[in-house]
Amino acid sequence: MIDLVINSFRESADVKLAFVETYAERLLEVGKIIANALKDGNKVLLFGNGGSAADAQHIAAEIVGRFKKERKALPAIALTTDTSILTAVGNDYGFETIFERQIEALCMPGDIAIGITTSGNSENVIRGLRKAHDLGATTVALTGRNGGKVVDIAHYSFVVPSYDTARIQECHITIGHVLCEIVEHLL
Repeated sequence: MIDLVINSFRESADVKLAFVETYAERLLEVGKIIANALKDGNKVLLFGNGGSAADAQHIAAEIVGRFKKERKALPAIALTTDTSILTAVGNDYGFETIFERQIEALCMPGDIAIGITTSGNSENVIRGLRKAHDLGATTVALTGRNGGKVVDIAHYSFVVPSYDTARIQECHITIGHVLCEIVEHLL
């Protein structure tokens, strides 16, 4: 069992190191884009399913509250938290529309929409990113495996080089933390 523990940490570290070798410059670029959008009065909208929903909420909380520095609150909304909207829209229009419908209501040109899906193929995330793209937002996909369909929709895609959902999610939250740190540093 100790090997399981050690190997899990090694795998997580290896995936993150492989990711940053490919995406360090793009991560900095997206961090600057988010900082500029927030500076201009825009907001960040985040969404995903299951563990990715939890990541969306976590990142939104870091942006609204604070990450490391004391600063003014910044606007971010996790579209995964309002059970009345999720169940009403899911019931009336279908689960695949739960993020698309909220994006239609809340997204403005210049906003940032971050869709999180380990497979890259979650239909509700795809539709949310497509709607945000159409509305003039900058779209960002956090995904894994081979990237999935979201890489063809998002302006910026971050594909974690793993097929293990846990390792992908561990890298996703690190990406979110790094973006928050960049934003706080720039603002």
